[in-house]
Amino acid sequence: MHKRRNWLFAGSLRAGRRAAVVMSLIQSAKLNGHDPYRYLKDVLERLPTQPASRLEELLPHCWQKTPSQGVMPGGLPQISGVSVA
Repeated sequence: MHKRRNWLFAGSLRAGRRAAVVMSLIQSAKLNGHDPYRYLKDVLERLPTQPASRLEELLPHCWQKTPSQGVMPGGLPQISGVSVA
């Protein structure tokens, strides 16, 4: 039996290209050791105020987490003054 892959049908060529860009960013984030959700969330928050001359900083291979994104081992957000034993 042939399985249908509905995610391959984006509705239009333009929508397909957009989906390909998002999937490419997610995969690139993974390949660079980033959590894709945190990466995309940070990039989408920073994008409106990021100068055009510094857009390259938001690419997965150049991206640096913002200080507010610190995470303790186990995936819990950091709380200042609290250390992990």
